[in-house]
Amino acid sequence: MIGTIATVLTATIINVAIPDVMGTFGMGQDKAQLLSTGFLAAMTGTMLLNAFLLERVGRRTTYLLAMAVFVGASILGGLAPGELVLILARVLQGAAAGIIQPLAMQVIFQVFPPERRGTAMGIFGVGVVLAPAIGPTLGGLMVDSFSWRYVFFFPVPFALMAMALARLFLPGREHSERPAHPFDGLGFALIVAFLVSLLSALSNGVREGWLSDPILIAFTVAVLSGLAFVAWEMWTAHPLLDPRLFASPTFAGASVVAFIFGFGLFGSTYLIPLFVQSIQGYTPTRSGLLLMPAGLVLAMVFPLAGRLSDSVPAPALIAFGLVLFGASLLLMGHADTNTPFWLMAGWIVFGRIGLGFILPSLNAGALRALPLRFLGQGAGTINFVRQLGGALGVNLLAIALTHQSQQHTDALTATQVAGNAAMHESVALLERLFHQGGVPAMVQEPAALHFLGRIIQAQGSMLGYRDGFMLTGAVSLAALVPVLMMAFGHRIGRPTGR
Repeated sequence: MIGTIATVLTATIINVAIPDVMGTFGMGQDKAQLLSTGFLAAMTGTMLLNAFLLERVGRRTTYLLAMAVFVGASILGGLAPGELVLILARVLQGAAAGIIQPLAMQVIFQVFPPERRGTAMGIFGVGVVLAPAIGPTLGGLMVDSFSWRYVFFFPVPFALMAMALARLFLPGREHSERPAHPFDGLGFALIVAFLVSLLSALSNGVREGWLSDPILIAFTVAVLSGLAFVAWEMWTAHPLLDPRLFASPTFAGASVVAFIFGFGLFGSTYLIPLFVQSIQGYTPTRSGLLLMPAGLVLAMVFPLAGRLSDSVPAPALIAFGLVLFGASLLLMGHADTNTPFWLMAGWIVFGRIGLGFILPSLNAGALRALPLRFLGQGAGTINFVRQLGGALGVNLLAIALTHQSQQHTDALTATQVAGNAAMHESVALLERLFHQGGVPAMVQEPAALHFLGRIIQAQGSMLGYRDGFMLTGAVSLAALVPVLMMAFGHRIGRPTGR
């Protein structure tokens, strides 16, 4: 859990520090996005390495190597002299985090008996979801009190503590274990090509133009490499991501839910700090504190949800959690500049309670549907799918936010015509205020029109954020459909050998 919290924390702690990083290195928004998308892409890709590394070198060595890379990357990021080194550090952090997450879940299933796995998963889940919840809070405190560089240094002591505990408690590779399968290098290269090209196209599409040659080429590479990956994994004898896992309808349904879960979790964690900082004028620390009550509630809900998952069917708990989470996002779709702090915090708490019921039941329900020999592959795959949903979710929400904000701004601007009495009254009022403030008469009207334009743009941005919350809520509620696959999938069967 300590290693998981240290690594997952870095996925969101950087969000509130990005403006300061851009100022330090003079980075544009296109390169600044790589601090988030580079981490998520690397984290998603290396999750599929987990099963191979466990077979090749064992649990303890895999864990120690991944944590050593994470510590080195964190120090490198904190000391980075330029933007390229900083982006490299984020990619290495994500690569290490991707190996740690499924390893922790697999250890839980090996150590705890079946009747206690839900409880253990509930406790473990605190780290998986609590870390993104408190990440912006800690990041804001680091930025406001010290420097953005401390965002990278902060997880290092916890990572070193995790390495010391791993030396004591994690077993090494036993000689009696079956030999490792050959590494699926081609499969790994294809999935990396898919992730890099797709996320690059989504990140740069607005700036370059969706029909520009670089973006069309990137999308083409993503489609071809994605199809080639699926075809190769179905043909090769030792796949990186075993297609037999999805022969279980329960696991297949859980994978779809996990994808949407990642979309909602990382998407909402991305939208909320941006909304309160850009629309409501919060400081980084205050925007992070907004998520703190939800994190505390999660710490209480997760153990309870884990215990319930040992006795209550997983689909029932997942459906209950999805309804709560989706409803909270729909409520946030009505937020505006005057929404009180504690009302927003209450909506977030409401949704995080839903997330608390989803994750333990989702992980336990997915892996219970698999034979023991598929456990390593299943743990890596379910985490991979969840993280892929998060990576794509953040990119797609950023695109939707930009598009919808511009659409609303254009629509509001179109109403500011000569016959609009409200516009004339607003301009006249602003001119009087400028006159009282000593602004020269010749610039009073242009200044009033400029200020009115800024108001319209702010209103358009607020409506764009509302649409983003509504979209995330609707997608979360749509996950109720694959929950039915989990509910009835056990009647159809489990994956078998080739």
